[in-house]
Amino acid sequence: MNIAVIFGGISSERNVSINGGISVCKALKEKGYNVTPIDPSLGTNCILDLDNLNLKSNEAPSLDELHNFNKRSLLDCINSQVFDNIDLAFLVLHGKYGEDGLIQALLELRGVPYTGSGVKSSALSIDKHSSKVLMSAAGIPTPLWQSVHISDAEDFDLLKEIRKDLGQKLVIKPNDEGSTIGLTIVNNGNLDEIANGIRLAGQYSGDVIIEEYIAGREITVAVIDGNAYPIIEIIPIDGFFDYNNKYTKGKTDYICPADIHDDLTDYIQNISITAYHTLGCKGVSRLDFRLSEDNIPYCLEINTIPGFTSTSLVPMAAKALGIEYADLCELIIKTTLNIEE
Repeated sequence: MNIAVIFGGISSERNVSINGGISVCKALKEKGYNVTPIDPSLGTNCILDLDNLNLKSNEAPSLDELHNFNKRSLLDCINSQVFDNIDLAFLVLHGKYGEDGLIQALLELRGVPYTGSGVKSSALSIDKHSSKVLMSAAGIPTPLWQSVHISDAEDFDLLKEIRKDLGQKLVIKPNDEGSTIGLTIVNNGNLDEIANGIRLAGQYSGDVIIEEYIAGREITVAVIDGNAYPIIEIIPIDGFFDYNNKYTKGKTDYICPADIHDDLTDYIQNISITAYHTLGCKGVSRLDFRLSEDNIPYCLEINTIPGFTSTSLVPMAAKALGIEYADLCELIIKTTLNIEE
């Protein structure tokens, strides 16, 4: 079977994607698949030499670096002869132009099956405001929030109202980014800090989410093909689970399965499955939560193409069930193509 593993791309999560893509390529080769590594940011010259491809640093590309990429290259890549004999695209793209439905739409137009959620689900899920609206309608707890635009950073009357509604401690983030890129935590309700947080998030997204801060524990749940996997608790050694703590070895401790009593575990897994279906997800998704001090799980967001190195959170949850990384990659292929074991 000819598998195109698509990774890299032109989002701020490019380097994370490259590391995951390399891991998937190696695992699928071990399983005997014919693997073509592809970085769509390179246009028609998108095939990579895996033997000479190095893991990228844990630093995110700068905004200047991202602006140098041409969006047209994605169209050129998918429309090239590279995809003439591809049976399946295994997507390891994160963020914009990869997790938002755009690459999925191009693959559908080209007639190439792909792993993960479809166009509509991907677009809704990466949009934090839209996904929170849908989750709220489905009865899934999510922190109170308000959507603003970068220009609202200058409206201190509005910021005072938001602070009054959401509290003194706030989380400010881009509406459609991941990996805590552009995220700010405001601890004391300082209006200048709120304004600066909006300006930072606004560099990455036209819309910005301001969310009440939920004190408690950081947990995450993988859902694969409608089945919830063991809950993982995330404990940063210092600070919060930001980009550096996510991708620097030794900066964060993980407990899997999380030390949560059975009834609450069942509830969290069930609402994760509900959110997964509410947003129309397929394949692998990962839902991030804050578990409040009074044990209420608040769903923060859903990731339709979560991180996928061999040490990432979804493979960690699968390993707790005895599923090794290469087997997980093959499971994703088989569920995508409805291949019976």
